[in-house]
Amino acid sequence: MPKLLPILHEPHPILRRRSDALVLSSWDKKELQALAADMVLTMKKAPGVGLAAPQIGKSIRLIVVERTPEPLVLINPKIVGHSLRKQTLEEGCLSVPGKYGLIKRWREVKVRAQTLDGQSFEIKAQGFLAQIFQHEIDHLHGTLYIDKATKLLQ
Repeated sequence: MPKLLPILHEPHPILRRRSDALVLSSWDKKELQALAADMVLTMKKAPGVGLAAPQIGKSIRLIVVERTPEPLVLINPKIVGHSLRKQTLEEGCLSVPGKYGLIKRWREVKVRAQTLDGQSFEIKAQGFLAQIFQHEIDHLHGTLYIDKATKLLQ
């Protein structure tokens, strides 16, 4: 049964650390599946649309993203392509509660990642989903949206 996890808030040092690659062979498969399920539950209850492992105190390259019909779990996600055009969007973060900001993000991205079973895949996203991928992958680099915001709003 999935459990709620505490979400770390800025200025916690894990949020500023570059996450390590997640080596599937060093994890028990059921333990990793349970962590992903806990992250999905935590994201939904927060409520949020994405959650990166550093936000729950794990300095590993794992994110979950809300998507219909099933949330996505991405291991070692990496942006491997993007549009030339950017758009300015409003963003918030579960680790920076009560603040919002305007940030420029690519309109479209292509992300390469692995599933919980270790299968490599690529996914193309545009608009809001592309924004979520970029935001969550930034967390894996120790970057928060407030570092890139062109304007912070309260």
